Amino acid sequence: MELVSGKGRSVPKSAIREMFALQAQYDRVVSFALGEPHFSLPEHIRQAIEDSLRRGETHYTPNSGIMPLRRAISEAYERERGLSYLPEETLVAPGAIAALHLTVSAITDFGDEVILPDPGWSNYRGLMIQEGLVPVPVRLREENRFMFDPADLEAAITKKTRAILLNSPSNPTGGVADRKNLEQIAALALRHDLIVITDEIYRELIWTDEPYVSIAEFPGMRERTVIIDGFSKTYAMTGLRLGYAVAPLELMQTMNTMLENVYSCVGESVQWGGVAALTGPREPVEAMKAEYQKKRQLVAAGLNGIPGISCLPPAGAFYAFANITGTGMPCRDFAMELLREQQVVVVPGTGFGAGGEGFVRLSYATGEDTIREGIDKIGAFVHSRNG
Repeated sequence: MELVSGKGRSVPKSAIREMFALQAQYDRVVSFALGEPHFSLPEHIRQAIEDSLRRGETHYTPNSGIMPLRRAISEAYERERGLSYLPEETLVAPGAIAALHLTVSAITDFGDEVILPDPGWSNYRGLMIQEGLVPVPVRLREENRFMFDPADLEAAITKKTRAILLNSPSNPTGGVADRKNLEQIAALALRHDLIVITDEIYRELIWTDEPYVSIAEFPGMRERTVIIDGFSKTYAMTGLRLGYAVAPLELMQTMNTMLENVYSCVGESVQWGGVAALTGPREPVEAMKAEYQKKRQLVAAGLNGIPGISCLPPAGAFYAFANITGTGMPCRDFAMELLREQQVVVVPGTGFGAGGEGFVRLSYATGEDTIREGIDKIGAFVHSRNG
């Protein structure tokens, strides 16, 4: 008897987690593997969680989250972005990936196609396969600053296409879609009657002077857009698993029903931490962002100083997507040999799709000393190859 289904066998493993696991065989490594802020949880958020626990709030909450958090999300969208959503149009989930899972479950039928960025976060493809869907990768090119080319997008659309998934700022590339690009994608979605899922988990981590733009802001798009967001990256809350979705009421009601079958609810104390994050002082977030800016400059300058490697300065998030084609090495060989010889962990670009060949991803959500040491070791590794 086969215990595992064909679908289950076809779900790809995460290259990020593969590299993270491989580093365990060494006593000491310099790791750029995980996209996890190295900052501590801001004090006012920690205090809000502790206060909730002291109040004995360890029981079930409404499926879609406590009303104070849903109201805080709604008010934040209105205040910061001019997007009007009712609290009933928000849903709290155990992490942004859980919110994405619910979204995909609610909007698709088996065999539907979903267009994904390539390179794009590896879990996107795995989730689509897991849900019985067909992931359709569309290439993002470095010369286009890793944004969708509308012509490539349109060429990928078929009668089975149900949705386009955007991620801006992007993991792994650090690319950010500008207003013109999003306007073109919106026109495509309207013309072909498609839903857009926009993963905006890094939206506060923007390193250019351009204001952040969501595709939901364009005429006719609010009604066909699901925004995925969360607290992990901006507030250093990765392990607390707190994310959310914002979508039209009809879809949100279906997602709320589906949530009951898989997640039930998020712990109430963690949800009060989310309230504190959205309504409390901004100084901790701004301090973290200032540190990321410094590290962004450090990692980009360091990589661009290594012969055979080039790197576009990331426009957002905390990833550098380094072009290593000048070394003549396939990206997986580069990553594996770098780990073996220098104990430096990077993620091969092909872990994010075939379009990632020739690149490796470095997360600079780590200490400055770690970045300097890692860049020096990468330089030594490349130099030893060039002899």
